[in-house]
Amino acid sequence: MGIPLRIPKVPAPFATFLLRIPLSVMFLQQGLSKFPVNEITAEAFGLPFIVWWFVAYGEVGSAIGLIVGGIFGIIFTKGIISSLADLLTRFSGITMTCVVTGVIWIMMPSSFMDVILTDYLHVSLYVGGLYFALRGNAKYGF
Repeated sequence: MGIPLRIPKVPAPFATFLLRIPLSVMFLQQGLSKFPVNEITAEAFGLPFIVWWFVAYGEVGSAIGLIVGGIFGIIFTKGIISSLADLLTRFSGITMTCVVTGVIWIMMPSSFMDVILTDYLHVSLYVGGLYFALRGNAKYGF
């Protein structure tokens, strides 16, 4: 038998915060690369200006929202601010999944399996956003 190894667990809010960092950095980087938002760039992607505007600001906003929602979820464990932080995290995740869905759609893949098997970056971003959209902020539980 042996002595069981007991490795302490990091609280879930801290552990899931680590997932937020690369996801937010990717969305922030992509969003900021679209500035200044203009009609010429929108036309180059075959999109109406208003869609391009929502994509650029959606990427930046969701990246910031995911980080802020996580920080407030760690600091405030109960009450209205905790609930608002959870909503901000969920909304940011929903926004991320919408943006990535649009990106995949614009690429016009030949099949769903083509996306799953070859576009791991967008699939990973989509699943990361979906996780936060469905889960929201992790709560403390010891």
